[in-house]
Amino acid sequence: MALRMLTRRDHSRAELQRKLLRRGFDTAAVAEVLERCRQLGYLDDRRYAEQLARSLAGSGRAVGRRLELELKKRGIESSLVEQACAAVDARTDRGNLISDLAARRYPGFDYARADDARRRRVVNFFLRRGFPLGEILAALNSER
Repeated sequence: MALRMLTRRDHSRAELQRKLLRRGFDTAAVAEVLERCRQLGYLDDRRYAEQLARSLAGSGRAVGRRLELELKKRGIESSLVEQACAAVDARTDRGNLISDLAARRYPGFDYARADDARRRRVVNFFLRRGFPLGEILAALNSER
């Protein structure tokens, strides 16, 4: 069962453990299977954290604090979360990411000409994804 789950997509150790226990497998058997998967290289929290962080940040779905929370929610330990987030932050140009995402999500949006309600909607969209307010306003104001 664990291999079948891992062939569909990577999982963190905690995530896979929860799924197996929820399906009624014995705790000792689950621990043994997880260790065997780790030994064979099928289960690697570091690889999973880095891959997920790149995916979430690259698509603009989560950056900064939101990215940390998403990784922790999947059961990844804090040190691996910090490493993955630091690696992604070093490679991500948030200004360009905000500009690209705004162009796709809100085509024709012009911060200078938009009314207050539309500005709030767009800014809140980026805030929910973890972008800092200063970076959001700088990116949206520079799109002239």
